[in-house]
Amino acid sequence: MHGFLGTSDNWRTHANYWSAHFTVHALDQRNHGKSFHSAAFNYQLLAADVIAYMDAHNIDRATVLGHSMGGKTAMTLALLYPNRINQLIVADIAPKTYDVAQKFGAIIEGMLHINRMQLTSRNDADEALKTFVSQVGVRQFLLKNLAWTAEKKSLKLRCNIEALAARLPEIGAAPPKGVFEGETLFLAGVQSDYISEDDLGEIQKYFPNAAVIKIPKAGHWLHAENPKGFTQALHDFLAIAPAKN
Repeated sequence: MHGFLGTSDNWRTHANYWSAHFTVHALDQRNHGKSFHSAAFNYQLLAADVIAYMDAHNIDRATVLGHSMGGKTAMTLALLYPNRINQLIVADIAPKTYDVAQKFGAIIEGMLHINRMQLTSRNDADEALKTFVSQVGVRQFLLKNLAWTAEKKSLKLRCNIEALAARLPEIGAAPPKGVFEGETLFLAGVQSDYISEDDLGEIQKYFPNAAVIKIPKAGHWLHAENPKGFTQALHDFLAIAPAKN
């Protein structure tokens, strides 16, 4: 499961790789990608969406991997539906409250701005977003949300940015109180500040069988910034011999 303002396409390379070992399902969460839009948005609903998907696809149990917002969904899923989870993998997010408005304020403002524009090229969208987001890589990530309308005359965001902007406290919220005693792996980017040493005790309260591994040469988008280190950590956790290239 992808993070805030991401899509299942963020996992394409990893999903293709892991399909040699597992049946892989990469999901667009509600208000993201190709999934449905809704004004209702919190982690209990996102977890219930995953259960509905699993039921529809006759998946009794699964190993669940989530990054950032998707990691919060994965944690909530494990806490509320532990009998449906084989193993839990959480990428660069802790079971605590984050100030999403502070972290993503400029990004949200920029995405709202381009969503209200009549866009006919990705270059125009990039120029408009540049005022709010200076980093080229971040803009490229955000603009993956753009898609042509049915009439093919303009570009619009697939994500429901208006609803998401109204639900920032829910996106930053901690998971519900509870304990998941299954095998759990937290992966943290060495250059990221999303998981600190102070969070390790809280992780153990929620997930007493959790290991925390730091991925070198990676920040918050650790699976994109150091895919080899990320994949090796998963191999070690899942006890699978690395696939031969």
